[in-house]
Amino acid sequence: MKVPLKWLSEYVGLTLGHAQLAERLTLVGLESAGIRVYGLPVPTGLRIRPEDIGPVWDPKKIVIAQVRSVEKHPNADKLLLVAVDLGTGVPKQIVTGAPNLKVGDRGQKVVLGLTGTMYFDHHGKDKEKQLKELKPMELRGITNDAMVMSNFELGVSDDREGGIIILQDDAPLGKPYVDYAGDIVLELDVLPNMARCLSMLGVAREVAAATGGRMNRQQISLEYSQEPIDGQCGVVIENPKLCARYRAMLIKGIKFGSAPSWMQTRLTYAGMRPINNVVDITNYVMLEYGQPLHAFDYDVLKQRAGGKPPTITVRSARAGEKLKTLDKVDRELTPDHLIIADTAGPIALAGVMGGLETEVSDKTVNVLLESANFDFVSIRKTFRHFDLPSEASARFSRGIHPDIVAPASERAAELLRRHAGGKVCKGHFESYPAPVEFRPISLELEEVRKVLGVSMSRKDVVHVLQALDFDVSDDAPGTLLVRTPGHRLDVRESADLIEELARIHGYDKLPATLLADQLPEQHTNCKLELEERTRDILVAAGLQEVITYSLTKAEREAPLGLSAPEYVTLKNPISPERSVMRQTLLAGVLEAAAENLRNSVDVRLFEVGSVFVPVAGEKLPAEPVRLALVLSGGRWGEFWSEAGAKPPSLEFHDIKGVVETLVGDLHLPDVSYRLAKVAYLHPARGAELLVKGQGMGTFGQLHPRVAEAFGLDGSRVVLAAELDLERITAEVPERYTFTSVPRFPAALRDVAVIVEETIPAEQVLTEIRQAGGDLLRGVRLFDLYRGPSIPAGTKSLAYALSYQAGDRTLTEGDVNKTHKKIEDRLKSALKAQIRGKD
Repeated sequence: MKVPLKWLSEYVGLTLGHAQLAERLTLVGLESAGIRVYGLPVPTGLRIRPEDIGPVWDPKKIVIAQVRSVEKHPNADKLLLVAVDLGTGVPKQIVTGAPNLKVGDRGQKVVLGLTGTMYFDHHGKDKEKQLKELKPMELRGITNDAMVMSNFELGVSDDREGGIIILQDDAPLGKPYVDYAGDIVLELDVLPNMARCLSMLGVAREVAAATGGRMNRQQISLEYSQEPIDGQCGVVIENPKLCARYRAMLIKGIKFGSAPSWMQTRLTYAGMRPINNVVDITNYVMLEYGQPLHAFDYDVLKQRAGGKPPTITVRSARAGEKLKTLDKVDRELTPDHLIIADTAGPIALAGVMGGLETEVSDKTVNVLLESANFDFVSIRKTFRHFDLPSEASARFSRGIHPDIVAPASERAAELLRRHAGGKVCKGHFESYPAPVEFRPISLELEEVRKVLGVSMSRKDVVHVLQALDFDVSDDAPGTLLVRTPGHRLDVRESADLIEELARIHGYDKLPATLLADQLPEQHTNCKLELEERTRDILVAAGLQEVITYSLTKAEREAPLGLSAPEYVTLKNPISPERSVMRQTLLAGVLEAAAENLRNSVDVRLFEVGSVFVPVAGEKLPAEPVRLALVLSGGRWGEFWSEAGAKPPSLEFHDIKGVVETLVGDLHLPDVSYRLAKVAYLHPARGAELLVKGQGMGTFGQLHPRVAEAFGLDGSRVVLAAELDLERITAEVPERYTFTSVPRFPAALRDVAVIVEETIPAEQVLTEIRQAGGDLLRGVRLFDLYRGPSIPAGTKSLAYALSYQAGDRTLTEGDVNKTHKKIEDRLKSALKAQIRGKD
C-alpha cells in the first residue's frame, strides 16, 4: 500500500517526522517497504533507495503557469509556440511538442520549468532515462529557455507518452509546483491480518492510535437530484454466502473526461494509472475506503434488457457461459466462478474484473455504480484460476466488512456529481439478506495484566481502543464492554482486544521477565541433533546448504525418473508451479545449482528436508527426511599448481569422498557400496550406499539428459546424490570407541591385483580387510587400469596398505607374513593374479 503523506494528513494529524512515523508504523505491524520522494529534498534521517529519489523541484525554477495562446511553429510540423504567463502578466514564449496541446488552446494551467531545472530526459541515443539540466537552446530557428513539464520529466511516472501536466483551473498561478504537488510516499507491507490498512482511512486510524494524532472524521454530504431510482433497476443475490451485500446507485448525465489534477496526482503517487474521471473516482474511493467499486454503462444494461429496467443478479456462473473481460479476453466460466449477471448473461467477474461490453467509455452518459461485498474465498479462487490479480481482488480476497459498502458508494456518487457533472438519482437498490452483527466483548482489566504482564490503566485502555474506533463503555467494576467498529472483521473475543492493546502500547515497551518456576527437565532430541551434525559435517567438507520449496509440480520431478505414481496435491495452490508436495529434494537442489552456475564456475550444495509420500489408507502422508547433494565444477587443489592452469573437473570419486566423509564422521557400522543403475545417474557411474546391507540412497554422476532437463550444460560433469537421512541417522550408534594416537610407526605396502571385470572393487576391499586382521590399519584404492598388458575382460586394481601395531614396531617378518596372507586370500577367493609376482 503506497501512502502519500499529504493525502494521509487530510484524515489524521501527523505529529511525527517522516523517519519516526515509518518506525512507529513498523512497530505496530505496518512495516515500511520503502519511501518515495517526489520533488522534495530527502528529509534528514530517512534511508531511501537511490531509485526512489527523483529530481528536486526547485521552487524558483518549476512553477505553475497559464497558457495564453498556442500557435503553430513556423519551421516544424510537430512543434508548437506556446505563450505562458507565470503570474507576472508578461507572456513568455516557449517551444513544445506536447501531444495534449493544440493550436488555439488557452487558459490551461501547466507546470513550467525554467533554465537550470533538473529533469528526466529520454531522447538520447540509447533512449535511456537520464537526469539533465535545462539549458537555453535553439529549436528550429527559435531560442527556447523553458519547457512545459510532464510527469515523466519530473520523475513522477514512467509514462513517456503521457503528455504534459494539465492542472485544475484553481491551481495558484506562479506558485512553486513543489508546494502544490511535492510529497513523500510511504510504501507499507500490509500483511493479511492488517487487511483493513489497504485503505487511506485504515492507515489513518493506525497512525492516530500509534502517535496520538487527531483523526479527522469525514462526513459525506451527498446531494441527490429530484429523480428517484425506484423502478429503474433491480438487485438479486442468489447465494448470500457468496455475496453478503450488494448496493447499486444510479448517476445520470455524466460528462466523460479527465479527473481533477489533484486526484490524478494522488492516484499516481499511490501506484495507479489515471484513466478517466469515472474510473479514477472509483479507484480513488477504493484507495480511500478499501472498498472496490465498479461502474457499468447503464444504457448498455438497459439495451441488453430489451429497453426495460435491468436486473442485476449476483450468482455462480453456469457451465458453458462465457464473458469477454476488460482485457479483451474471452473467459470460459464454471460454477466455481462468482459473476455479476443481468437477464442476458454475465457482465462481470465479481470482485475481479468487469466485462468489456458494459464498461464505461467516452459515450457513457448514465452510470450504474456497484458497491458490494463478496466472499473472499470465492474471489481468491476466481482470480487465481484466471491469473487476474488486481487492486480490487487483493482487497476482496483478504476480507472486507459489509458495513463499508454504503459509505463508499455514497462517497463515489458525490465525487461523480462534483467532478463528472452527474446527477445522483434519489435512493439506491440494495440487497443485504444477513447483516453482520458482532456481540459486544467483555474485557477485564485484570485479564489484560495477566496476558501482557504489564498493568494498563482504564484510561489508557479506553484511549487506545477508542483511537481504533472501538466503542467502549463500562460493564462492571474492572470490566469494559467493547463493540467492534464497522470496518473490523478480525476482532471477536477479548484476546483480540488485548492483542490490539499490546500492538499500540508497543511490544518494545512490554517488560522482559524471567520464568519464576524451576526450568523443566531437558530432553535430547536425537533426530534433530543428528540432522544438525550432518549439516556441520557437510559444511566442513566444503558444501553450502540451500533451502528449496516443499511445493512444486510433478513435471519438475519427472526428468529424474523416480517412481511417484501419486502426489499430495493442494486444493488451492498459490500457483500452478506450487501445486503438489515434493517427493524428492534433488529436483529443487538441481534447479538451485543451475541458477548459481549462471554466475559462478562451480557449486557444492546440499539440502536436508522432508519429502511427502502418500500412504494408502492414511489421511496424512509420510514425511521422511532426505539429504540431497549436488556438486559441479573444478576440483580444489591441495597444493600449489601452475599459474593459470585449469583445475581438473570433479568426478565420481569426489562425491563418493563426500559420502565417505559423512558416514565416517557419523561412525556408521558395516558400510559398503555397490553399483547402482537408477534413471537419474550415468549408467556406469552410479553407486548405492549400503549400511548393514540395507540401501540408504544412491549417488554418482548425473545423466547428461537429466542435466539438460534442469538447465545444466549437458557437457558439464554434475554429481548428485539423494540419501535417506532418516534411515541413516537411525543406524548411528549411541556410543563408539576411539583409539589412541599410535606410538609406533606404520609399514606401507602396495598390492596390485588383476581380477575379472565383473568383480567390484568393494568386494576386493572386503577380502583384503578380512585377511589383514588387526595389523591392517588402512586400505586405499589408488589406481585402476584396463589395457593391452592384461587379459581382455579383466582390470587391475592397486591398493595402498598400511600395517601397524599398537604395542610394538612391526618387523619385516610380521609385515611380510600378513601381506602374503592377503595375497593368498585374493588368489583363492577371487582367482586374482598378483601383478609383478604371477
